[in-house]
Amino acid sequence: MHLTELQLTDFRNYPEAHLSLAPGVSTLLGANGQGKTNLIEAAGYLATLGSHRVSQDAPLVRHGAASALVRAQVVRRERPARVELEIVPGRANRARLNGSPVSRPREILGTVRTVLFAPEDLAMVKGDPGERRSFLDSLLVLRQPRWAGVIADYGKIVRQRTAALKAGGGRSGRPRWDPAAVEVWDEHLAMMGGQLMYARLRLTRDLTPLLAHAYDEVSACDAGVHARYRASVDDPVAAAVASGEVPEAEELQRAILATIDTRREEELARGVCLVGPHRDELVLQLGELPARGYASHGESWSFALGLRLAAYQLLRNDLGDDPVLILDDVFAELDTGRRERLATLIADCEQVIITAAVAQDVPAALAGDRFVIAGGAVHHGDHEP
Repeated sequence: MHLTELQLTDFRNYPEAHLSLAPGVSTLLGANGQGKTNLIEAAGYLATLGSHRVSQDAPLVRHGAASALVRAQVVRRERPARVELEIVPGRANRARLNGSPVSRPREILGTVRTVLFAPEDLAMVKGDPGERRSFLDSLLVLRQPRWAGVIADYGKIVRQRTAALKAGGGRSGRPRWDPAAVEVWDEHLAMMGGQLMYARLRLTRDLTPLLAHAYDEVSACDAGVHARYRASVDDPVAAAVASGEVPEAEELQRAILATIDTRREEELARGVCLVGPHRDELVLQLGELPARGYASHGESWSFALGLRLAAYQLLRNDLGDDPVLILDDVFAELDTGRRERLATLIADCEQVIITAAVAQDVPAALAGDRFVIAGGAVHHGDHEP
């Protein structure tokens, strides 16, 4: 897969922008604050319907504009497709696929597939568990777009069940509740949560060896990197999960319901859902130590990069087709050895888009098309006209 056109209207700092791309490596060069990352953020948004930088859509729309428009043309297995997304803060976004409107924006998921590494990805290693859950869920959707609906439905169930718990509980811990009002949401949470937990467990199993390989290749050492899934359910299922097993979805559903029963009083007292995939954790480890809190800055950077490279390889293996690999300001943080090893790892990717402030940061092996980004304008070549 590769992008051939990317067009923006009123997106971030761009009134208009047009980028013509080819397979191979394209490098976006420019000083900080000129809009390099805005371009690749737009491409990533088409792939995930979310920004890797902000959680709300409003910052994506240029000041004074009512909406932003992102269009792209992509070629996959020699078949072209056109996708268009209108971002309207405070309202439902609108999307078109090959010129025809779709009923929901998530119907375009899978048309553009990207794996985007950015400095913000350090949060996957150093940040809260929610960062790692988001990584897993985003990768699930890239792998199979249908999971977007499951994840959205599960989020709604958690919100509804939380509201029922708050209405029925009290600080004293003595429930004043209608059992039926909460228990109906117990069943829904277990059903959808079991499916999501099962999918995450399979994903973790498939991803872990690829992560270890990517980390070792970039860092040139055998660091004993691995990932394990820690579920919020009680033993014995929790112990099976911790050992790397993947119980069936039905078994996970039963475990969720059983754990809810044991934690009912606490949930009512606190007014929160304490069981389910929204409480699970992806534990990243360097040998026997958790990466969070123990990994150095360089190790954290290599870990985050390894996660993205592993995701790329997983999608390549699954789909028999390369996603677009996007590296936002990655080479500035790497020493010469890591730069060269990374360049070797990605040399056979169908399309790589790199951003850099200084051309010298990008290894010579990744020579290709270059664009200079300055003052909200895109110039093809090494210099502004």
